[in-house]
Amino acid sequence: MKRTYPLLDKINTVSDLKALDESRLPQLCNELRDFLIYSISNSSGHFASNLGTIELTVALHYVYDSPNDKIIWDVGHQAYAHKVLTGRKEKIGTIRQYQGIHPFPFIKESEHDILTVGHSSTSLSVATGISIANQARGINSDVIPVIGDGAMTAGMAFEALNHVGDIKAPLTIILNDNNMSISPNKGALNRQTEKLFQSEIYQQIRAKSKDLLPDIGPLKSILKSTESAFKSLLSPEIANLYRTLGIDYIGPVDGHDVRGLVHLFKRLKGNGKLQLVHVLTTKGKGYLPAEAEPTKYHGVSKFTPQEEQKATPPSASAPSYSQIFGNWLVKHAQDPHLIAITPAMIEGSGMQEFNKVAPEKLIDVAIAEQHAVTLATGLAIGGLKPVVAIYSTFFQRAYDQLIHDVAIDNHPVLFAIDRAGIVGEDGQTHQGAFDISYLRCIPNLVVTTASSGENLQALLEFGYTYNGPFAVRYPRGKASQIAEQSQYTSKELLETPISLGKGVQLMQTNAQKLAQFNHEHQLNLSKGIAILNFGNMLTKALAIGEQIGASVFDMRFVKPLDLEIIKQLENYSLVVVLEENAEQGGAASAVFESMMNLNVLVPSLAIGIQDEFIPPINTNIIDQIMQWDKEQLIARIIAKGKSLNN
Repeated sequence: MKRTYPLLDKINTVSDLKALDESRLPQLCNELRDFLIYSISNSSGHFASNLGTIELTVALHYVYDSPNDKIIWDVGHQAYAHKVLTGRKEKIGTIRQYQGIHPFPFIKESEHDILTVGHSSTSLSVATGISIANQARGINSDVIPVIGDGAMTAGMAFEALNHVGDIKAPLTIILNDNNMSISPNKGALNRQTEKLFQSEIYQQIRAKSKDLLPDIGPLKSILKSTESAFKSLLSPEIANLYRTLGIDYIGPVDGHDVRGLVHLFKRLKGNGKLQLVHVLTTKGKGYLPAEAEPTKYHGVSKFTPQEEQKATPPSASAPSYSQIFGNWLVKHAQDPHLIAITPAMIEGSGMQEFNKVAPEKLIDVAIAEQHAVTLATGLAIGGLKPVVAIYSTFFQRAYDQLIHDVAIDNHPVLFAIDRAGIVGEDGQTHQGAFDISYLRCIPNLVVTTASSGENLQALLEFGYTYNGPFAVRYPRGKASQIAEQSQYTSKELLETPISLGKGVQLMQTNAQKLAQFNHEHQLNLSKGIAILNFGNMLTKALAIGEQIGASVFDMRFVKPLDLEIIKQLENYSLVVVLEENAEQGGAASAVFESMMNLNVLVPSLAIGIQDEFIPPINTNIIDQIMQWDKEQLIARIIAKGKSLNN
């Protein structure tokens, strides 16, 4: 039965919100929190972060005039309440689904979404640019970047602060400080905030002040002013950092006091200043399990919102690729040379157990991918063997460091590239669609693709001992197992030891099945079809090979490519390359370049990600939407074969 909300049911636009009496805002926040708990629990999505920003979002939209005033959300997974209040309430149940609304602010979705965002720490740079443009064009509007959930730890944020403090561009920066990114925040700046609010003297005075002064009229204002001044006294380092940069510092303030935030924003609106409001929030606010375990409840699958139940389902019997990587780290925990690095993704990269077993060997640099990669260079120079665990989509942010600091000097750094390929529901900003393309052109770097759980372990072992930069890319989700593949080919072939730049032929041409395939579809591919697999599509490659009598090669290495296999391709009528990467510049491009160089002039078909950004896709329909299920892949081979008859 649909839940009803006396106030929220009447709010469909920001104009409806502004029409409410201010005294009703706390009730609206309670209803909005309940609405999000039940909506997300029925559809999946980012959970704890959104529960923590409800009062802040309501206050911002109540005071400022979006979209004329530009509210720019950093770390877009904290913007669900923003979507609800800006006309998308009825569609929240479709979030992160194919043809549903986007999980992050998305410029094509609403005029209130100023920037399409999925990666962190972009808001300050964009806001500075908008503010400069407003001044140049004589536009009078406020620009309010909302940064937080760990985003202030990134170097890009500090670069923007340094610039905006120099030019004094008018901005109202909201620092949403929940002491978290996905995992607890790291770094010296975060420690200063923690020190202030964990201090016994502050907690005692705050509690006693509230007991002594009633919550009425001017006395409440006196209490708030006194408390704010006291906070600045106890922790001048925080305020002084921003003031030194030329930014007026306000706070810290209670991020769950919606009326207090409204009063504050009314004072700040339109004042033309460069100012930062330090807002303290609780990740998971209002749902006790999420408050207690915000990391676990950062993103959830469908669940029943009762406190004793868990938002995440039990682990499947087969491990994920991330878990296999984590287990590999644990196996090597006693190696005195090994040291692992993560940019704030301990849980996402499967490193929790390693963190328990060998916390001294795991460096979490917070959301700072550039630093993570160049730090690895320093560790390698110092005689250690660094392993950088990083998502494909986030690795893009450290591209210069990979080239300039790691590859030029050929430092032995192992890169474990998680979420390579289509990741599903998070959409355009998170698909790992480009890593083969942007990695394979870098000299000295070895690039490999894991096609099963066992293959991932073998590549990690080989890469760890390799004396140079080495990348292993692997997908999100459950790892396919050797046993699953052995129905098509021998276990011995599947377990062929890793050798630098060498693939393995897993299936020979079946002349009888090939002839039948040619006859049924009136094709002239009598010399055979060679299917070259790179990574996660091996099961599909083997199933197709079994049905149509094709030869199947698991290439394993994108760079260096197995040129002996490439030379053999002259013996076939058609070459098909499968990869979960952009077709432009990807593994297929590498194969075709090598074929041209070796004068192997055979018709070819690339099957990968076409020249477009991939929207959110439910994981259970990825193959259907991408035309990657067995039937559609065979249909594409048939179509290519028919085109050769002309």
